[in-house]
Amino acid sequence: MTTPPAPTDPARTGLAAAAPAPALDARLVVERGGFSLDLALNAASGEVVALLGPNGAGKTTALRALAGLAPLTGGHLRLDGEVLEDPGARVRVPTERRPVGVVFQDYLLFPHLSALDNVAFGLRAHGRSKAEARAHAHEWLDRVGLAAHARSRPRALSGGQAQRVALARALAPRPRLLLLDEPMAALDARTRLEVRTTLRRHLAAFEAVAVLVTHDPLDAMVLADRLVVLEHGRAVQEGAPADIARHPRSDYIARLVGLNLFRGTAHGHDVTLDRADGAEGADGELVLTAADAGDGPVFAAFPPAAVTVHRTRPDTSARNQWPVTVLGMERHGDQVRLDLSGPLRLTADLTPASVADLGISEGSEVWAAVKASQTRAYPA
Repeated sequence: MTTPPAPTDPARTGLAAAAPAPALDARLVVERGGFSLDLALNAASGEVVALLGPNGAGKTTALRALAGLAPLTGGHLRLDGEVLEDPGARVRVPTERRPVGVVFQDYLLFPHLSALDNVAFGLRAHGRSKAEARAHAHEWLDRVGLAAHARSRPRALSGGQAQRVALARALAPRPRLLLLDEPMAALDARTRLEVRTTLRRHLAAFEAVAVLVTHDPLDAMVLADRLVVLEHGRAVQEGAPADIARHPRSDYIARLVGLNLFRGTAHGHDVTLDRADGAEGADGELVLTAADAGDGPVFAAFPPAAVTVHRTRPDTSARNQWPVTVLGMERHGDQVRLDLSGPLRLTADLTPASVADLGISEGSEVWAAVKASQTRAYPA
């Protein structure tokens, strides 16, 4: 009897198993006026990706390109292996034929239709009968907690209720790509919390790809599995929310997550800062001492809460000390955030009692200090 060959073991043969193709495989190239977007974007089924960036970074352009509302001038867009757009091959699936659901910032509900018929509209557009579409719409309104408002028109709904109707309308046809454009920007703080909780629950159960556009770091951190940070139409950082919060690589992200961030060259625990990040020290260069040892280009970061402020030069163990001027002061939660200018431009968080005890105000000349143990350095 012939012995069948043993199954091939990729680990033994050195052949790695092929990684599954991403559900979303895109390179979005859009040239429009004086703006250029060039963004590679991949995502697996069940993954939520947030596009984060300042105004004008290209977030909305990217979302419109995914939806088919902004034609690509280059690159490609594939969803579940199907080519939705490829300018080089002259392929472009019309917007209405793409398996894409969109939740817009301002909801865009039909004002003359009830909540039920707004949700049923997308199902009808996908070929469902009126009765079937309405029955399924009832189920979705129940899922988002709005079954009692099925007959209500948009003008009778609160902002949070209208946003949940928009979410139900987008999800009901079971899209393979869900796009959310600043979904909570128009909501007040209390309603944002409620809608964020609802959205998080539904995104966790969503089996396809979701792309969220936001400028709010809390929305991105809470809702997304992965962040892609855009600036000037290009991705400048990508990764898990916690990793980006710990290791920002741009001033924009550092400000969002509340860190003082500088770039320089490490020689052990001492980081010689780039001159773009601060004025020169007395010896022609500025050195920051960090907890982490390194060698070569690094980022150095510390939180505003790590900065202590003193009326005179402090006699402390902190190796990082600078004379600074208070440029501005504002409430930041239960703290007062100081904008400090000196050899380095810093932010510091103090309690209102500390500000009063120090007797400081805008224009005050003080000393700032940061312990090396609270300063992190990581490769640039």
